[in-house]
Amino acid sequence: MGHRDDLLAAARTLLEDKGYAHITARDLVAASGTNLASIGYHFGSKAGLLNAAIATVFEEWTDQLAELAMADPGASPVERGHVTWAAWLGSLAEKRSLLVSYVEALAQAERAPELRKQIAGLYRACREKVAALVAESLADGTPADDPRCAALATFVVAVCDGLAVQWLVDPDGVPEPDQLVAGLTTLWSASFPPDGNVSAPDA
Repeated sequence: MGHRDDLLAAARTLLEDKGYAHITARDLVAASGTNLASIGYHFGSKAGLLNAAIATVFEEWTDQLAELAMADPGASPVERGHVTWAAWLGSLAEKRSLLVSYVEALAQAERAPELRKQIAGLYRACREKVAALVAESLADGTPADDPRCAALATFVVAVCDGLAVQWLVDPDGVPEPDQLVAGLTTLWSASFPPDGNVSAPDA
């Protein structure tokens, strides 16, 4: 691997071992076998490197969930959502240290414009990917850039983030994946009863 890949691999390991807030540039140099100049050359700063590593992890995670969600070609959009959220809950334990690092990064973003810009870009890319999956699930010709797809993608990402934060602070209080799916199924059944007698929302 070149210095860029060496630095990304080192950053990923350190994010799991030390957490975002406690990693120094010298830690990254020592773990990667590179030098301080390489960090600036490839990523601009230590924060840029750490954020790139976080982005890589979450991109991989999103791709895994997307593959699972789309595995059954006959599944409805709601069923795909259930599968995705259940899988997300089931995978949190193995990603705990990286989630903590991500929350630490979010806490610093308000006072670090470049960090905030990078995280915003991460969310934007994630929403675009999820919006494409929403459009594919609808299978009615709706394009991925339809505002409704973007809105649903934002909602899906918000649910995933919310579940992750609640799990981090109170893992015993968050439902098991099968309990989550059962609850969502109950809500869906109550909202859209078999007889089709659904009351329209007040204007």
